[in-house]
Amino acid sequence: MTVVQKFGKYLLVFLKYFSLVFFSFVAILPIVSCVITAFKTDTEYQQTNVMVMPESWLNFSNFTQAFTKANMGRAFVNSAIILVCVLVVSVLVGTQLAYVLNRFKFPGNNLIRNLFLFATLLPGVAMQVAVYEIMYNLHFINSLVGYIIMMCGTDVISIYIYIQFFENIDISLDESAIVDGASYFTIFYKILLPLLKPAIVTSCILKGVGTYNEYYSANLYLQDKKLLPTVATSLYTFVGPLGSKYNLICAGVIISLLPALIVFITCQKQIYSGLTAGAVKG
Repeated sequence: MTVVQKFGKYLLVFLKYFSLVFFSFVAILPIVSCVITAFKTDTEYQQTNVMVMPESWLNFSNFTQAFTKANMGRAFVNSAIILVCVLVVSVLVGTQLAYVLNRFKFPGNNLIRNLFLFATLLPGVAMQVAVYEIMYNLHFINSLVGYIIMMCGTDVISIYIYIQFFENIDISLDESAIVDGASYFTIFYKILLPLLKPAIVTSCILKGVGTYNEYYSANLYLQDKKLLPTVATSLYTFVGPLGSKYNLICAGVIISLLPALIVFITCQKQIYSGLTAGAVKG
């Protein structure tokens, strides 16, 4: 191996690890600055930059103020109700729809799949005028039930994940169950649905993160911020025309991250298995 070849080899290794360290630093930097800012008083935040350490790491007044003034207790309850309802309905509707599209061949099957694919290409913001008019006519504005129904809309990505898993499940299971006298509902709920656990975990992660962090729709349709706040909209309590209290906002951000962090730590084995199982076709 020549000197040039050795130099090129070591250069590629250096660039690989340098890029990993650099992008990791870029990803972690906002979180670090958010944690530092959350412990600063108003005076410290105004007189120092975001990377200067606070005088005391035992200053939890920002967290208590953020939790009480932003009404985060009610926001967590509302977000939990929305998240549970949306995930349950999305899983039931998505798995059944994928079951029909995969197991039953009928005229228009491919058309429906193509329409779902076409729907993913349409930006959600472009359809908000029509959606808002529908929500207004159905009196779903400022209604938690109406917002949940809207968020339970068909999740196309999850449907394709379920279809992918159904294609990997041998159809002989269905045929054997039919021979034994099982109905289609029995086959789906007692045989196929338990086998979809990895796909359900994957889709719940994707749908759950999007629902928990949703701000645009929550702010648009849940206009009563005192009775119907969510975790995402409650953080904007400290944003105003006269300035923003970013130390309280950062404290609220950390509080809002805690439930997701707890779920990830306790369920990381299931999350990893779901993601890896959905990544390959076998």
